[in-house]
Amino acid sequence: MITLEDIRKAALLIEGSVIRTPLVRSPTFSRMAEAEVYLKLEGLQKGGSFKVRGATYKVLKRREEIGPAGVVAASAGNHAQGVALAAKAAGVPATIVMPIWASMAKQEATLGYGAEVILVGESLAESISVAQKMADDGRIFIHPYDDEEIITGQATIGLEILEDLPNPDVVIVPIGGGGLIGGIASAIKAESPMTRIVGVQAAACPSALTALREGKRVSVRAEKSLADGISVKEIGEANFPIIREKVDDIVLVEEVEISSAVLALLERKKILAEGAGAVPLAALLSSKIKVPKGSKVVLVISGGNLDSPLLERVVRQGLLKNGRIMRFSACIEDAPGSLARLLSLVAEVGGNVLAIHHARGGKDLSLFRSRVDLEVETRGFSQIEEIEETLKARGYEIKVKG
Repeated sequence: MITLEDIRKAALLIEGSVIRTPLVRSPTFSRMAEAEVYLKLEGLQKGGSFKVRGATYKVLKRREEIGPAGVVAASAGNHAQGVALAAKAAGVPATIVMPIWASMAKQEATLGYGAEVILVGESLAESISVAQKMADDGRIFIHPYDDEEIITGQATIGLEILEDLPNPDVVIVPIGGGGLIGGIASAIKAESPMTRIVGVQAAACPSALTALREGKRVSVRAEKSLADGISVKEIGEANFPIIREKVDDIVLVEEVEISSAVLALLERKKILAEGAGAVPLAALLSSKIKVPKGSKVVLVISGGNLDSPLLERVVRQGLLKNGRIMRFSACIEDAPGSLARLLSLVAEVGGNVLAIHHARGGKDLSLFRSRVDLEVETRGFSQIEEIEETLKARGYEIKVKG
């Protein structure tokens, strides 16, 4: 097991090489949860996630053993950037094997940090296998989570939390392979044993929860998830005993809850979190985790590397779910001024038109009428009802979508 002394040594070794990220209180989420809610913002870390901590500790601790071939790792994103940054800071070469489907943005970021990127493998498991074979050529392999030195590096987050907020009541942490929660739990339970450690997984890939229920590591089926950073089919061998001993509970969150949490962090705190980083808030706001009223709760927002196209979809889906966007179709006379009158009515009740599609023809349309599809920004569901009632009162036949 990892000791508190091991973690303190790791913190000293990586000091100055990684950012000591802030722990900030959120008045908004505190009010919503009726507790004192703090956010540990690892998205502000170098490379945009906590991963650089473990990678930096591994590289610096093994610096004298690393030969001219450098280090090798496999990752679809955050671990790749963490290893690339750690290797660059230590002055050693880094080779990163990424699955062929890894996003272009994460490939470019990894290249930008000075690593060589090789695209091999239909799955992350295949990429890891290739990277491990490359270690036979003299490189040191850096596993993304199943490695005690990696876990020890991630544990430094726990020390920082306790320094800023002694004896928190609950610390909520994402779980993928288990390296992050294993490290944080090791640090916090050593100094604050009464603190509850709760892990959160996407329901699309419940590997840690399944392992705890069955009493052994198992491989689960993984569905596509916004929280792709924690979609690990089987938790690490080194992590499982730590999780079983030190983690008090594990809960699952659904995709719509994750999406809503990403949007809430963006709108309420101006914090960009990737899906995996937002799952602690998703669990709290959906009441998957019950916290005592007035208790001190820490959410580990583990990373902020959300690709721009995906962010756009997340925001749009969240706005639709929260009634901030209304989509509807209306039939109007195919005559000059008809569209202007419709838009004027929408404007009168405060709707802001975002998009219009005007279609003529169709088997269900008169030759003298046309259909207009509108997307309107609103303040919420009450304004959607007001727009709908106003238009119907003026004789419009409308169909609200979604």
